[in-house]
Amino acid sequence: MSDPLTLTVIGIVVLLALSAFFSGSETALTGASRPRMHQLESEGNRRAGTVNLLHARQERLIGGILIGNNIVNILASALATSMMITLFGDAGVVYATIAMTTLVVIFSEVLPKTYAIRHADDVAITVARPIRFIVIALSPLSRAIEAVVGVLLRLMGEKISSEGDAMREQELRGAIRLHADTNTVSAHEGLMLGGVMDLDDVEVGEIMTHRTDVQMVDAGLSASEILGKVLDCPFTRVPLYEDDPDNIIGVIHAKALLREVQSHDGHIDEIDVRAVASEPWFVPESTDCLRQLHEFRDRREHFALVVDEYGALQGVVSLEDIIEEIVGEIDDEHDIPVPGMRRQSDDTFIVDGRVTIRDLNREFDWDLPDEEASTIAGLVLHEARFIPEEGQSFDIEGLKIDILRRNGNQLRSLRITRRSPDSDADVTPSR
Repeated sequence: MSDPLTLTVIGIVVLLALSAFFSGSETALTGASRPRMHQLESEGNRRAGTVNLLHARQERLIGGILIGNNIVNILASALATSMMITLFGDAGVVYATIAMTTLVVIFSEVLPKTYAIRHADDVAITVARPIRFIVIALSPLSRAIEAVVGVLLRLMGEKISSEGDAMREQELRGAIRLHADTNTVSAHEGLMLGGVMDLDDVEVGEIMTHRTDVQMVDAGLSASEILGKVLDCPFTRVPLYEDDPDNIIGVIHAKALLREVQSHDGHIDEIDVRAVASEPWFVPESTDCLRQLHEFRDRREHFALVVDEYGALQGVVSLEDIIEEIVGEIDDEHDIPVPGMRRQSDDTFIVDGRVTIRDLNREFDWDLPDEEASTIAGLVLHEARFIPEEGQSFDIEGLKIDILRRNGNQLRSLRITRRSPDSDADVTPSR
């Protein structure tokens, strides 16, 4: 083999190696774990910081790699074709096509990309600096190509929109779901992580304790009577009202009241309960739980009164209520079990109409919609579009819901039965 041919073969080998480098780098840098890269960067790993920098400009990264890869592939093919034509004449074009296709696919595409997929983080850290230099060097050409592509897309009527945040949230939710499917412990962790991400989509009106279940104290009672009611209450914070339960004038903390009892040497009736009570804090029922969590932290409060758009009291929300949206129910020795969720021997469920849809979905792994209503009774009313009578049945999301008891216009008790696919019982379908 003559010297020019030797140099050509060496040039082709080098170009194929560069093509493999570009292909593997693209796979590694796009597939590397972003959370791990950020963690490594926070620990002082500069190469991980370079990976994050490249991720932040992903379009420029992909453009630079593709330009470099195509340059070396085309140049390698041109050299191979020239060499084969010199050796075999016009038939060399066919030989060069077959040989370069085989070499590029095996050694410059499949092999490096397979390795990069299996070791994405390590490869990304290794190639980050040289790739960054290449991206910077090819930046003018990359920008020119991006401009041309943008013009062509606009001519075709394609609208370029930014949905990065939504896509990143979907990606994170998908990663959480994949992690949750591995084992029982991971499933619980997945529920907690999902609960954190859902906080800004859940309003306090959906998780509050409704006013009908709130224990309040009349400020007109004597101090000893108020003390007795506070001690009988399972909660440490009790709203104090005057004349009308809607007129909340303060919140009594059991510990503060007992401290006053001690300071008065047991002379309970000398205590000014109004002075002991703290100022009530009112929040709109439309406040999302994430914002309310920040408000609790900033104000160093654990308890708030929830009002509607007209200022009428709707219920109360506590820090524990929001935490339970993340970790699930937290019961202590003073808690009353959540009422209204009882499993029957025939595998049906008797449910109080005031039980929230979110509690049912989390407790029984159902998928009832909670966009239009927060309680199971509200969901039935929304789906039925009228106030049902006792004995009527409804089919909602594959569940048969029977109305057991109605008090005025309120649905107080319902039976929920999971339907079998071939069930044809007489029910009123949801609309």
